Amino acid sequence: MALTADQVRHQLGLAPRVMDGATGTELERRGVPAALPLWSAAALDSAPDMVTAIHRGYIEAGADIIVANTFRTNIRTLARAGRIADGVRLNQQAVALARQAVADAAAPPPSAGRCILVAASVAPVEDCYCPQRVPAAATLQSEHRQMMAWLQAAGPDLIWIETMTTIREARAAAEAAAMLTLPFVLSFTTQETGELLGGEPLADAVAAASPFGPLAIGVNCIPPRGLTALLPRLRQLTTLPLAAYAHVNNAAPIPGWTYAQMMDAEEYGRAAQRWLDLGAAIVGGCCGTTPEHIRAIRH
Repeated sequence: MALTADQVRHQLGLAPRVMDGATGTELERRGVPAALPLWSAAALDSAPDMVTAIHRGYIEAGADIIVANTFRTNIRTLARAGRIADGVRLNQQAVALARQAVADAAAPPPSAGRCILVAASVAPVEDCYCPQRVPAAATLQSEHRQMMAWLQAAGPDLIWIETMTTIREARAAAEAAAMLTLPFVLSFTTQETGELLGGEPLADAVAAASPFGPLAIGVNCIPPRGLTALLPRLRQLTTLPLAAYAHVNNAAPIPGWTYAQMMDAEEYGRAAQRWLDLGAAIVGGCCGTTPEHIRAIRH
């Protein structure tokens, strides 16, 4: 059963909170096919036990927040795959697998009173690294409202809107969650210079999203060194709790960056400690991270 918004807010306030790491790249690392357009969502049918095992691995590593495998279960992706009729079922399946992992996992000590939140990922409707492909506002409103309706029926504890690269999409997703009174966190992906990947000022993005009531504001899917440099700026822009989770071991820089960053679990743990020192309340991992990276954060 999903927690109430007040219960979720309370849990996120018990900083620091550790969120999980990557699902899509972890499926690939474990040999599960993840072809486009469905990518990680294909495993909801082809390898549900592996999805549950990945969630369970993150819980056993010490994660307090598990993000269900809904990053690519949105209306546009499913339409491209000829699977639009499966929208309700796949989103429910993703949340159910995360909840099963919570029920199955043996919590590391101390386990008394431990509450593990199940979040549902909401990604950009188009390619994450191509802000030029973000649709017009009216289309975004329609598609994000449909996604939020599917997720409301699936019953996660909160919505995790992530990898937002333009203000108009961040606003559309936040508004859609707020319309259904779904508690949500909102995370942006930026350029090396600090603007959103689409080129808009981070300050404007935070200001545009804040009226919809996010429980936390974050930055994700950028290299750890870049995240460390950006957090002080984000801290100045909001009094909300901050979320920080980086992209590691990427072979080439993402658009908007001049460098990639290879990082093992021990180094990542040290980076996460720095993020906490800079004011982050929620730390975890994005693409390329594994349960070992999350274990290092917990330690």
